[in-house]
Amino acid sequence: MADKKTAAAKTSAQPRLKALYNTELKAKLMKELNVKNINQVPELKKVIVSSGVGKKREDKKFTETVELTLGKITGQAPTSRLAKKSIATFKIRKGMGAPVGYLTTLRNDKMYEFVDRLINIALPHVRDFHGVSRDAFDKQGNYNLGLKEQTVFPEITFEDAAVLHGLEITFIIKNGSMEGSTKLLELFGMPFEKKGDK
Repeated sequence: MADKKTAAAKTSAQPRLKALYNTELKAKLMKELNVKNINQVPELKKVIVSSGVGKKREDKKFTETVELTLGKITGQAPTSRLAKKSIATFKIRKGMGAPVGYLTTLRNDKMYEFVDRLINIALPHVRDFHGVSRDAFDKQGNYNLGLKEQTVFPEITFEDAAVLHGLEITFIIKNGSMEGSTKLLELFGMPFEKKGDK
Protein backbone atom coordinates (compact mmCIF):
# COMPACT_ATOMS: atom_id res chain seq x y z
CA MET A 1 0.00 0.00 0.00
CA ALA A 2 2.82 2.37 0.93
CA ASP A 3 4.56 1.62 -2.39
CA LYS A 4 1.41 2.58 -4.32
CA LYS A 5 1.14 5.84 -2.38
CA THR A 6 4.82 6.62 -3.05
CA ALA A 7 4.36 5.92 -6.77
CA ALA A 8 1.25 8.11 -6.89
CA ALA A 9 3.08 10.92 -5.10
CA LYS A 10 5.97 10.70 -7.57
CA THR A 11 3.56 10.82 -10.53
CA SER A 12 1.66 13.81 -9.15
CA ALA A 13 4.94 15.66 -8.56
CA GLN A 14 5.87 15.28 -12.23
CA PRO A 15 4.75 17.76 -14.89
CA ARG A 16 1.38 16.72 -16.37
CA LEU A 17 2.79 15.78 -19.79
CA LYS A 18 5.69 13.79 -18.35
CA ALA A 19 3.36 11.79 -16.09
CA LEU A 20 1.01 11.18 -19.02
CA TYR A 21 3.88 9.92 -21.19
CA ASN A 22 5.19 7.56 -18.50
CA THR A 23 1.81 6.17 -17.42
CA GLU A 24 -0.14 6.02 -20.72
CA LEU A 25 1.51 7.26 -23.88
CA LYS A 26 4.62 5.05 -23.83
CA ALA A 27 2.51 1.88 -23.80
CA LYS A 28 0.15 3.32 -26.43
CA LEU A 29 3.07 4.16 -28.74
CA MET A 30 4.53 0.71 -28.26
CA LYS A 31 1.26 -0.84 -29.42
CA GLU A 32 0.51 1.60 -32.27
CA LEU A 33 4.03 1.43 -33.72
CA ASN A 34 4.26 -2.34 -33.16
CA VAL A 35 7.50 -1.94 -31.18
CA LYS A 36 8.62 -5.01 -29.25
CA ASN A 37 10.98 -3.30 -26.80
CA ILE A 38 9.85 -0.43 -24.55
CA ASN A 39 13.33 1.13 -24.95
CA GLN A 40 12.70 1.59 -28.68
CA VAL A 41 9.63 3.78 -28.19
CA PRO A 42 10.05 7.43 -29.37
CA GLU A 43 10.86 9.73 -26.45
CA LEU A 44 11.38 13.48 -26.21
CA LYS A 45 14.98 14.04 -25.06
CA LYS A 46 15.40 17.81 -25.24
CA VAL A 47 13.85 20.96 -26.66
CA ILE A 48 16.00 23.80 -27.98
CA VAL A 49 14.42 27.26 -28.06
CA SER A 50 16.43 29.79 -30.05
CA SER A 51 16.23 33.17 -31.71
CA GLY A 52 18.66 34.79 -34.12
CA VAL A 53 19.35 38.52 -34.05
CA GLY A 54 20.91 38.78 -37.55
CA LYS A 55 21.33 42.34 -38.79
CA LYS A 56 20.07 43.71 -35.46
CA ARG A 57 22.97 42.25 -33.46
CA GLU A 58 24.30 45.76 -32.74
CA ASP A 59 20.87 46.97 -31.54
CA LYS A 60 21.21 46.63 -27.77
CA LYS A 61 17.48 47.00 -27.05
CA PHE A 62 16.64 44.25 -29.56
CA THR A 63 19.27 41.78 -28.31
CA GLU A 64 18.32 42.45 -24.67
CA THR A 65 14.66 41.81 -25.51
CA VAL A 66 15.51 38.51 -27.20
CA GLU A 67 17.60 37.39 -24.23
CA LEU A 68 14.94 38.46 -21.72
CA THR A 69 12.14 36.83 -23.72
CA LEU A 70 13.87 33.45 -23.96
CA GLY A 71 14.56 33.53 -20.24
CA LYS A 72 10.93 34.32 -19.38
CA ILE A 73 9.45 31.78 -21.78
CA THR A 74 11.72 28.88 -20.83
CA GLY A 75 12.41 29.67 -17.16
CA GLN A 76 16.11 29.25 -17.87
CA ALA A 77 18.90 31.72 -18.68
CA PRO A 78 19.74 31.60 -22.42
CA THR A 79 23.26 31.33 -23.78
CA SER A 80 24.55 33.57 -26.54
CA ARG A 81 25.72 32.16 -29.87
CA LEU A 82 28.66 33.59 -31.79
CA ALA A 83 28.99 33.29 -35.56
CA LYS A 84 30.31 29.90 -36.71
CA LYS A 85 31.20 31.26 -40.13
CA SER A 86 31.61 34.60 -41.86
CA ILE A 87 28.64 36.06 -43.75
CA ALA A 88 29.61 39.08 -45.84
CA THR A 89 26.00 40.18 -46.50
CA PHE A 90 25.37 40.68 -42.78
CA LYS A 91 28.93 41.96 -42.13
CA ILE A 92 29.45 39.01 -39.79
CA ARG A 93 32.90 37.54 -39.17
CA LYS A 94 33.41 34.08 -37.70
CA GLY A 95 33.60 34.24 -33.88
CA MET A 96 33.01 38.00 -33.76
CA GLY A 97 32.11 39.56 -30.39
CA ALA A 98 28.43 40.49 -30.83
CA PRO A 99 26.07 37.46 -30.45
CA VAL A 100 24.20 36.37 -33.58
CA GLY A 101 21.51 34.72 -31.47
CA TYR A 102 20.49 33.18 -28.17
CA LEU A 103 19.31 29.70 -27.21
CA THR A 104 18.18 27.60 -24.30
CA THR A 105 18.24 23.81 -24.09
CA LEU A 106 15.46 22.32 -21.98
CA ARG A 107 15.47 18.81 -20.54
CA ASN A 108 13.39 16.75 -18.11
CA ASP A 109 10.68 18.59 -16.12
CA LYS A 110 11.33 22.06 -17.61
CA MET A 111 11.12 20.59 -21.09
CA TYR A 112 7.75 18.92 -20.46
CA GLU A 113 6.35 22.04 -18.77
CA PHE A 114 7.41 24.19 -21.73
CA VAL A 115 5.94 21.80 -24.32
CA ASP A 116 2.64 21.68 -22.39
CA ARG A 117 2.42 25.49 -22.36
CA LEU A 118 3.45 25.74 -26.01
CA ILE A 119 0.78 23.29 -27.22
CA ASN A 120 -2.10 24.29 -24.95
CA ILE A 121 -1.58 28.02 -24.42
CA ALA A 122 0.82 29.59 -26.94
CA LEU A 123 -0.13 27.94 -30.26
CA PRO A 124 -3.89 28.61 -29.88
CA HIS A 125 -2.98 32.32 -29.65
CA VAL A 126 -1.21 32.36 -33.03
CA ARG A 127 -3.14 34.62 -35.41
CA ASP A 128 -5.02 32.78 -38.21
CA PHE A 129 -3.72 29.46 -36.89
CA HIS A 130 -4.51 26.36 -38.96
CA GLY A 131 -2.11 23.91 -37.35
CA VAL A 132 1.64 23.32 -37.55
CA SER A 133 3.35 21.81 -40.58
CA ARG A 134 3.78 18.04 -40.92
CA ASP A 135 6.77 18.61 -43.23
CA ALA A 136 9.24 19.95 -40.66
CA PHE A 137 10.77 16.63 -39.54
CA ASP A 138 14.37 15.73 -40.37
CA LYS A 139 15.58 12.21 -41.23
CA GLN A 140 16.13 11.37 -37.55
CA GLY A 141 12.56 12.33 -36.69
CA ASN A 142 13.44 15.59 -34.93
CA TYR A 143 10.92 18.39 -35.43
CA ASN A 144 11.39 22.13 -36.08
CA LEU A 145 8.73 24.72 -35.38
CA GLY A 146 9.01 28.43 -36.11
CA LEU A 147 6.97 31.20 -34.48
CA LYS A 148 6.86 34.73 -35.92
CA GLU A 149 6.28 36.52 -32.61
CA GLN A 150 7.12 35.90 -28.96
CA THR A 151 3.84 37.50 -27.84
CA VAL A 152 1.87 34.22 -28.02
CA PHE A 153 3.41 33.17 -24.70
CA PRO A 154 1.53 34.35 -21.57
CA GLU A 155 4.81 35.22 -19.80
CA ILE A 156 5.39 38.11 -22.23
CA THR A 157 4.22 41.46 -20.87
CA PHE A 158 3.05 44.48 -22.86
CA GLU A 159 6.49 46.09 -22.38
CA ASP A 160 8.26 42.93 -23.63
CA ALA A 161 6.11 43.02 -26.76
CA ALA A 162 7.33 46.50 -27.79
CA VAL A 163 10.12 44.78 -29.77
CA LEU A 164 8.91 41.79 -31.79
CA HIS A 165 11.05 38.82 -32.79
CA GLY A 166 10.62 35.24 -33.91
CA LEU A 167 11.55 31.94 -32.27
CA GLU A 168 12.63 28.52 -33.46
CA ILE A 169 11.75 25.48 -31.38
CA THR A 170 13.50 22.17 -32.07
CA PHE A 171 12.22 18.90 -30.60
CA ILE A 172 15.02 16.32 -30.32
CA ILE A 173 13.42 12.87 -30.24
CA LYS A 174 15.18 9.66 -29.23
CA ASN A 175 14.23 6.62 -31.39
CA GLY A 176 12.53 9.08 -33.71
CA SER A 177 11.21 8.56 -37.23
CA MET A 178 8.66 10.36 -39.40
CA GLU A 179 5.86 8.06 -38.23
CA GLY A 180 6.95 7.58 -34.62
CA SER A 181 7.80 11.23 -33.94
CA THR A 182 4.53 12.40 -35.51
CA LYS A 183 2.53 10.00 -33.32
CA LEU A 184 4.45 11.06 -30.20
CA LEU A 185 3.76 14.76 -30.80
CA GLU A 186 0.13 14.06 -31.77
CA LEU A 187 -0.40 12.22 -28.48
CA PHE A 188 1.09 15.23 -26.68
CA GLY A 189 -1.63 17.28 -28.37
CA MET A 190 0.43 18.99 -31.09
CA PRO A 191 -2.10 20.54 -33.49
CA PHE A 192 -0.79 19.42 -36.89
CA GLU A 193 -2.50 20.96 -39.92
CA LYS A 194 -5.08 18.73 -41.53
CA LYS A 195 -4.51 17.65 -45.11
CA GLY A 196 -5.98 20.22 -47.46
CA ASP A 197 -5.49 23.10 -44.96
CA LYS A 198 -2.37 24.44 -46.71
